[in-house]
Amino acid sequence: MFGSVKKHIDNPTGDIETIIGRGTIIKGNLEGSGNIRIDGDIDGDVSVTGNIVMGESGNVQGNIKADSLTVGGTIKGNADCDGNLCIQAKGQLIGDIRARSLNIAEGGIFKGRSEMDTRFGISTAPIVSG
Repeated sequence: MFGSVKKHIDNPTGDIETIIGRGTIIKGNLEGSGNIRIDGDIDGDVSVTGNIVMGESGNVQGNIKADSLTVGGTIKGNADCDGNLCIQAKGQLIGDIRARSLNIAEGGIFKGRSEMDTRFGISTAPIVSG
């Protein structure tokens, strides 16, 4: 009678399957597949085969692995993304990152080391002149 209704949440990466709501506290590691939105607190590692969107109230104390990551809240841990990592204006990431591409909006905070994946066919070996 009601059919399938999907609520649209500010998410540039597709439909959200899982939401960790504001006021929710998870202590322990979180693993899964599909896209996830984090508005609550997670004290542990997060690993998904999908995209993660973190709202401004989101807080993760642990490492994150995802296809892509949008940070509007705070992450204290390392981030590993196969695609894009975006730190929004109120986002903070304190830790090392590995991503194919990195975008940091004005006001966004990143403290750590970054490693960008190389593009196909481009070598990262030092150029030797001789």
